[in-house]
Amino acid sequence: MLPDYLSKASPNPASNRGPWFSNTAPTYAGIFLWVAFYSQMAEGTLTVAHLRVCLAALVIAAILCYALFYRVPATLGMKTGYPLYVVGSSTFGTKGGYLMPGLLMGLLQIGWFAVATYLSSDFILKGLGIVSAPMTPSFIITGALWGLVMASIAAKGIQYVAKVASILNWIPLLMLLIVIAKTAGGIGHHQLAAGAVPNDFAAVTTIIAGVIGFFATAGAAGTDFGTNARNDSDVKWGGLVGVGLAILVAGGLPLASVAGAHGLGLVGADKWNYADVVQAIGGSMASVMFFLFAIASIPATCFCSFIAGNSFSTMIPGVPRVSSSMIGAVVGIILAVTGAAANLISFFSIVGASFGPIIGAMTADYMLSGRKWAGPREGINMAGYLAWAVGFIVGILPFLPLPDSIKPYVQPAGLYSFIAGYIVYGIAAKAGLQPKVVPMPVATAAAA
Repeated sequence: MLPDYLSKASPNPASNRGPWFSNTAPTYAGIFLWVAFYSQMAEGTLTVAHLRVCLAALVIAAILCYALFYRVPATLGMKTGYPLYVVGSSTFGTKGGYLMPGLLMGLLQIGWFAVATYLSSDFILKGLGIVSAPMTPSFIITGALWGLVMASIAAKGIQYVAKVASILNWIPLLMLLIVIAKTAGGIGHHQLAAGAVPNDFAAVTTIIAGVIGFFATAGAAGTDFGTNARNDSDVKWGGLVGVGLAILVAGGLPLASVAGAHGLGLVGADKWNYADVVQAIGGSMASVMFFLFAIASIPATCFCSFIAGNSFSTMIPGVPRVSSSMIGAVVGIILAVTGAAANLISFFSIVGASFGPIIGAMTADYMLSGRKWAGPREGINMAGYLAWAVGFIVGILPFLPLPDSIKPYVQPAGLYSFIAGYIVYGIAAKAGLQPKVVPMPVATAAAA
């Protein structure tokens, strides 16, 4: 007997699919245009390396995200028509799929919800000219109101958010263009942080780690996006534009803006956050931009809450989706208003460590199965769980008390965790740790 999340699943028919420029590309582009992606990108990178080095690292990160973290999940979604939690039952098993990628995706979405709530609250208060910080009354009130309202919308009216998301995505792009226009004159005069020791390697690995960590869950969700692709061409171009090009634009413009702001002396020597540059523009324009960045975060906040609630209700049918969404929102609000969600680099590292090995194992499973979906495997697929465990340990190396001689070389841990998951799954599968495949009751012919 298959669990409900598999027995009741049905593939997305070809009639519901569309061209890459109407679904995959704009959806992914909107993800990268969200201010969470680039707000802290210059910290620890432009401080120790020149802009050209950081931009080169961004190109490498874009290629890795497309080739390793997007292509196979999206192709699996296109070929099968099934979402991630169904496709993942091959790599982790019919029972194992409850936890990975099912519930794990929901748990990490609470974290993303916290990040969105923290950034939105911070920008709203900056727009109002209120000097605030986590755990202050103004921050707590703003965070609680933002989080509860967004979670309520996600629980009951996500379709309305989806309709306006494509419009709101243009707001941050416009803001990026305005900021670069005002700071471009100083790009050639950018200097490293005062007293900093030049370190190109650290800058490159930090950018790659940050981009991969930010993208890891979205890369896995490429399976869901792929269900809307008609063919391999849609998968390819949706990723090249929505992932590759979007990373270069949404990451490159802020990096150049921060470099330019320092070159012009618009910000202090210790100010490397993108919000500092927006603030430096000054006057009413800065206030308006902070409000617009907050408004543009509405889709991200709502979608994170919706995905979390949907994940929990799918994996645990006895829990109503609205209830799980609101409980998750409360947890996310607490993480936001206490400041736990403020360190984006650390959060991205945890996400990369969690989902890097999942995508690595899925990729190995796909390759071993002849570049197709094998189908759900009975019980718990120990090959998948072993691959995830090893990959996760590799992914959290930056948080472990390692010798200083080793510490600089453990990044980009998210990439290493993918490689570890891929290799370990292949070895475990060859060793016979994969259980037998259980046939799906409907539409197995959808898999190509």
